[in-house]
Amino acid sequence: MKGILRGLLEHEARTDPGSDDPRLRGRTYAIPFETVWQASLALGRGGLRGWSLGHADDQIGVIDVLWRTFVFGIEADIRIEIGLDQDAQTRVDLRALSRNGRGDLGRNRRAIGRFTRKLDRLLDPRPGQVLDPTRSPRYESHP
Repeated sequence: MKGILRGLLEHEARTDPGSDDPRLRGRTYAIPFETVWQASLALGRGGLRGWSLGHADDQIGVIDVLWRTFVFGIEADIRIEIGLDQDAQTRVDLRALSRNGRGDLGRNRRAIGRFTRKLDRLLDPRPGQVLDPTRSPRYESHP
């Protein structure tokens, strides 16, 4: 789906390393889990406007957040999943789901993009610490 039609129909956005939308590729970091976890938790606790922490469990690597838009008060549930990939690198994936069940006009995609940009700024990674997840053997296609 493209543009306006997608915005009218989609009420959920989620990251996938192979997504055609760069905002929805998630992140793979060569940064320790605990550092990424703490930065993500800070964002979920209100480090982004309208975000409030619902639940966090570092044992399973899940942060649940309620996001409420400033203008219309539209709500979405956001789940941040943080774990180690098969190469022991820290992987961050998100899912944003509108509570009203109607098209979100791209709000969920933008929320995920804002989170990953802000997380990058908080972590301030050195060159080579943000990895391309599509280069991992798990995501490469085999003939």
